[in-house]
Amino acid sequence: MRTSLIRSRRHALTFVAAVGLCLAPARWALGQALPSRISDEDFWRMVSEFSEPGGFFRSDNFVSNETTFQYVVPDLTKSHAPGGVYVGVGPDQNFTYIVALRPRIAFIVDIRRQNMLEHLMYKAAMELAPDRADFLARLFARPRPSGLTDSTSAPALLQAYQAAVPDTALYRKNLVALKDHLITRHRFALSAEDLASIDYVYEAFFSAGPDLTYSFSTARQGRAMFFGRRMPSYGELMAETDGRGVQRSYLATEENYRALRDLELNNLIVPLVGDFAGDKALRTVGKYLKEHNATVTAFYTSNVEQYLFQQADDWRRFFQNVATLPLDAKSTFIRAVFNYGGYRDPVSATPGPRSTTMLGPIVDLLKAVEDGRVQSYYDIIQLSTASVPSVPPF
Repeated sequence: MRTSLIRSRRHALTFVAAVGLCLAPARWALGQALPSRISDEDFWRMVSEFSEPGGFFRSDNFVSNETTFQYVVPDLTKSHAPGGVYVGVGPDQNFTYIVALRPRIAFIVDIRRQNMLEHLMYKAAMELAPDRADFLARLFARPRPSGLTDSTSAPALLQAYQAAVPDTALYRKNLVALKDHLITRHRFALSAEDLASIDYVYEAFFSAGPDLTYSFSTARQGRAMFFGRRMPSYGELMAETDGRGVQRSYLATEENYRALRDLELNNLIVPLVGDFAGDKALRTVGKYLKEHNATVTAFYTSNVEQYLFQQADDWRRFFQNVATLPLDAKSTFIRAVFNYGGYRDPVSATPGPRSTTMLGPIVDLLKAVEDGRVQSYYDIIQLSTASVPSVPPF
């Protein structure tokens, strides 16, 4: 069994290498290592030139709705050394995977331009805030509660800001500071429409505070429901654990936050607008990484693949795009699987939109696609493995 698995992975790597070499420029072998810092000018050029036109998604998706996103972190940290490349989608759950994997660079690719702008808002807030408590004060426009220290736990931090009174004057001051930091300090060429989108995102964080959920409208109305089940809030997600009692979010410790902030200060978390099935964003990221002799460590897809299988051959185009990334045998998909829409939660039989976070070797899946063994989203789930903690997740 082990021999056949090794052989399968070798075949898969050969397939990936063949595709990658066809698309890589000749200077790949002569490329320089990834930079320790990207200039503001180059960062904005990458954001602008790597991106595609924005597309539609049915929700604002301000925060995640995946409660088990930390369950795979222990397995990831055991199998992956720091220093690789992270690719992800969506809002700030990416930050938790980034602080766990400690990549040299991270790319966040999402079809919504609003997501890219939300990440720029996060970037400004983190760069202006030296610690977690100051970050939350800027994120929610609430005065910093007294008594918070570097050792305060994430749940205690969020509880303190839950009790803090929103401050309209502070909201206006913070919003001006965030936009000024992006435009004046970094000189990012944000359009009037971009600035209006940042206004909208920041208003959501201010209005809902730690109670902010997946959708602003439902959070404002106190009805954060999805398929009949209440959505988790930002505060609840930051208080989650890895299922073994250990809190691993990017706000769990000052060490985590500072590691993330350092990447932001060095322009090494690059948010892009891109369709997973598009013809530019992912392929351009792959070209850049090959030019810098870098390998993708992990690719967090959330449950985007579920949507790709609903749109003709979008899933095939996605995996063709993934095959252009520089990969190795340890390159791993991180995906969220929900038990609605006909797919049962592999961990829990309880009905409702509960999620399970799963892992799968990227090159193995590409080989399965090449062999015709992938024809549906269910096939993707079958080729993934859930991390089941000793403590029941639900």
